[in-house]
Amino acid sequence: QVQLVESGGGLVQAGGSLRLSCALSGRTSSIFAMGWFRQAPGKEREFVAAISGSGATTDYSDSVKGRFTISKNNAKNTAYLQMNSLKPEDTAVYYCSADHRGTTWLRSNSEIECWGQGTQVAVSS
Repeated sequence: QVQLVESGGGLVQAGGSLRLSCALSGRTSSIFAMGWFRQAPGKEREFVAAISGSGATTDYSDSVKGRFTISKNNAKNTAYLQMNSLKPEDTAVYYCSADHRGTTWLRSNSEIECWGQGTQVAVSS
């Protein structure tokens, strides 16, 4: 059974940076596209970024493009989300996800195979 464990959340000032990690266990990460979603209080969960199994393809929401970078180290079965130039509106619980059907499927947020427990990111103004 695939399990995802996120780490790296915390409190940071606006303009600062954080790096989130997502460790996948139970299978090899190279067969899974992995992605990040976030959910702010009172809002629906939204897509942030995704990366293909090989790491060759990435996809970002318009709200984070140019500020966030998703990457993957299949030797470590881990995906990362480097978040730079953080804004207060980036405050949310960030969830890691994985699905063997690829980045387009992940972005659709439809019946995703596996989710992590979430990590809190708070950005102060």
